[in-house]
Amino acid sequence: MKTNKKLLSLAIVSGLITPSAMVSAAGFQLAEYSATGLGRAYAGEAAIADNASTQWRNPAMLPYLEGTQISTGAIYANPNIDLTGQVDGSKSANAHDFADAAVIPNLYISHRYSDALALGFALGTNYGMETNLGSDFAASHFGNEASVKTMEANLNLGYKLTPEWSLGGGLRYVQGEGSFGASAPKNNIAALPQGTKLKYMEGDDNAFGWQVGTAWQINSDHRLGFTYKSEVKLKLEGYATGVGFGLFNDQRDNGSMDLALPATAELASYHQINDKLALHASVNWTDWSSFEKLEAQLNTKGSQTVKEEHWKDNYRFAIGATYQLDPKLALRSGVAYDTSAVDDKNRTTTIPETDRTWLSLGASYEVTKKFTLDAGLTYIIAKDASIKESRGYASDDTAQALGGEFTGEVSGNIWLVGLQANYLF
Repeated sequence: MKTNKKLLSLAIVSGLITPSAMVSAAGFQLAEYSATGLGRAYAGEAAIADNASTQWRNPAMLPYLEGTQISTGAIYANPNIDLTGQVDGSKSANAHDFADAAVIPNLYISHRYSDALALGFALGTNYGMETNLGSDFAASHFGNEASVKTMEANLNLGYKLTPEWSLGGGLRYVQGEGSFGASAPKNNIAALPQGTKLKYMEGDDNAFGWQVGTAWQINSDHRLGFTYKSEVKLKLEGYATGVGFGLFNDQRDNGSMDLALPATAELASYHQINDKLALHASVNWTDWSSFEKLEAQLNTKGSQTVKEEHWKDNYRFAIGATYQLDPKLALRSGVAYDTSAVDDKNRTTTIPETDRTWLSLGASYEVTKKFTLDAGLTYIIAKDASIKESRGYASDDTAQALGGEFTGEVSGNIWLVGLQANYLF
């Protein structure tokens, strides 16, 4: 299978992408765009101009950066997610540590063209995950494997209208790939061999979006920032297979599925309390309520409902602090609370979405006047939450009729470790 041929056709959709949500932000978002922000739990990002990475969250902060800058680094995400439960109240259905670890790289370049105008280029990702519950998972008929990968390139511009106000905007190019699968459990009424593919689909696409932002320098010590990222519409094209689609003996049917990556917004503040201490805060919103139903259009088999989702809008609240210990060393810390993008009814084995609490520490060290190193460490506590499938939707009822009802609970935690290098030319 070609790597660029795996984007979540009907599968991603099916929702298995969510374990990634538990890796960081809600839904299948990834918040990890820089090690600098990681150290303060990404509090105040749309109002802070640390280095070239600031453009990822608010291009209006670009004019605050000096000269030409390059920032590059990576964040290692290690989720530990467990699922425990039963099928029909008697057969054990457990999966341990089923969300894979990953390294999330990034690259940012900024150039201050004049006192008012600055340009930027960014490479990163907003979405990604890979999970495998295994063919021996007793509730595999609801889904047991999924992967989602996206890469995004931005061209950004920031302009300072007045000493108090700046505006920014950018063009986003998003490329994605993914896959989803569900298989027959050992015990099923159709007497299918364990591991028989019920539904599997993979696909990919690329699309454009945009972002805008603004910043208000209230005075020399206080600043507000606001940013908005547009929805990005993907048409995931690939192929489907599996008896659930009426495809037997490894038959394939080409097709596509529409998937909209939701719009997001952030309101942030930055406050320089004294020469050493700064405080920052953020409120983030994601339009997950647009994610209602996943449907595939297959060339031969026609329209196929993959999964009813019915998500809800998600909010994230973060506060953080930066303390300049000495001229070379700055320390950071932060806490955040990330609300779930699903209610109790719509949580699934393939989307074990739940509330998360972030606890973060970080530091920056000035090696020279032009070269700095950043590090961040975060521990995320995922709230234990119950899961029940079927949820009363037709797409779930079909799976339940085959292999039984699943009831259980998801629990877990995530470690994030980030390193970043910044150079000023």
